[in-house]
Amino acid sequence: MPQFFSRTPVGGRRLSRKLGLHANNSQFTLAGEPFRILGGSVHYFRVPSAYWRDRLMKAKACGINTITTYVPWSLHQPERDVFNFQTQLDLDLVAELGLWVILRPGPYISAELDLGGLPSWLLQDENMRLRTTYPGFTDAVNVFFDKLIPKIVPLQFKKGGPIIAIQLDDSYGSYAKDNRYMAFIKEALTSRGVSEMLLTSDLSNGLKPNSPAMVTDIWSGMADAWGDLHHVLAPEDMVSTVREILRRGMSINLYMFHGGTSFGFMSGALGIPSYKAIVPSYDYDAPLSEAGEYTPKYHLLRDLFSRYNSESEQSYNKTLHMHTMTLILCLPFKSATPVNMENLPVNNKNGQSQGYTLYETTITSGGLLKSGDNVRDRALVFVDRRYIGFFKRNTLEMAVPDGEGKRTLSLLVENCGRVHRGKDLDKQRKGLVGDVLLNGTPLRDFTIYSLDMKPSFIDRFWKARPEVPLYPAFLMGALFAYGYPSDTFVKLPGWGRGVVFINGLNLGRYWSSGPQQALYLPGPFLNSGMNQIIAFEEQEADYKIQLEDTHDLGMTADIK
Repeated sequence: MPQFFSRTPVGGRRLSRKLGLHANNSQFTLAGEPFRILGGSVHYFRVPSAYWRDRLMKAKACGINTITTYVPWSLHQPERDVFNFQTQLDLDLVAELGLWVILRPGPYISAELDLGGLPSWLLQDENMRLRTTYPGFTDAVNVFFDKLIPKIVPLQFKKGGPIIAIQLDDSYGSYAKDNRYMAFIKEALTSRGVSEMLLTSDLSNGLKPNSPAMVTDIWSGMADAWGDLHHVLAPEDMVSTVREILRRGMSINLYMFHGGTSFGFMSGALGIPSYKAIVPSYDYDAPLSEAGEYTPKYHLLRDLFSRYNSESEQSYNKTLHMHTMTLILCLPFKSATPVNMENLPVNNKNGQSQGYTLYETTITSGGLLKSGDNVRDRALVFVDRRYIGFFKRNTLEMAVPDGEGKRTLSLLVENCGRVHRGKDLDKQRKGLVGDVLLNGTPLRDFTIYSLDMKPSFIDRFWKARPEVPLYPAFLMGALFAYGYPSDTFVKLPGWGRGVVFINGLNLGRYWSSGPQQALYLPGPFLNSGMNQIIAFEEQEADYKIQLEDTHDLGMTADIK
């Protein structure tokens, strides 16, 4: 089983394991000796496992001595009775390279993830109060921790592992719905064997006198949202801040040191001041780029800390022959009224977490169609498969053209990502969350299809190419990689909005509105030789894809 954290003695030096990380007046000590945390955040679930060693070696070479990482509950328990701690989501994880670990197991982690890393099936309970001592939430946390914590306990410092501290939840001081909640989380960890230092990350709680000062999250940049500009933080500004913190003898953690990619539908959304979905790239303007390349920030930080040298790699075929395919929908189910994603009877009755849901019903007239803010988050609307418009959060009504007889009204609803922090976590249900009205009358008698776009979905439901492409559409083709595949970026100029899959793996969304203009494709996701590429396009395709490697060598793929 691949390991991100290991139990090898750090740096070859044998330390006494009786005393872990300890707050001693104005400084930390580890094994009884003065210790300053020079931390960097790297999220294992945003980095292909084949690249873990590379990213960690680069962190160490820069002078980082501690890696901080979150544990995403939603990825490790996608369904109530399904737990996944294998390969890409492995937790048995790092110290062979001489690094310590601060682990952030949540249960809530924020991290710009969908619902802040909480599993969406929690929202099947209409009375759910997330991040409180509501029994429906605490019972679920206990079940998850019963599986997770036994994997963490043997990796603690005092047991020979690299974990020197564990963070409770994330920034609860700014949320604070329940004054018993943090005590519950602390007990849930300690009662299961967690014995290392417990930390919180709370700007609202201030600094305690006579305690070591640590800046737990120095932001290297920010996550980007669709339709916004790309966020950057000048390297000199960030490094001057780090330099001043170090000059004062404080400990630090860089968020992020390497951001990676929120593959698939992992990304969440911003809720304040208004709803905005977050892009798949988690580059974060970090010292190591999304593709693991050195940036000016890295070199400036390395001058503060240490040194390292780089490597590089190689090439692809330039032509992709793409064929338009039609999706054969999975088995539907019937409902008199709309059913939100989380309550769909799919995935062993755990509901649908991500992707799209198709709602179809019969109408006998045209008129005014109103969503009443019950579409979460976007819906393409069709009459007899012909596109007539879309709903989003500030577009709440549209005209349905008149026609004769019975016609099929279809709403293809997309979950763009659940808000990852704030007071409204309990309200993050997706799909149709209430009635849609036609001429003031609620639509009824729906046929509903779950289009979660998991690998099993992509592998199964296809039939032959239609004569004339009708959007939304799937386009399929073959990508040939010569030799050992290197990293590349997928660009889709002239395309509208959709999702790209490579060999069944969801790379994430693309959208012409920006700011993200390319999807990162790690070399380990590709086979040497033939690879399958599928694009789901909502609006229109230019039939041209560009592949651009991490050293900016552009290649064009013509799609037929």
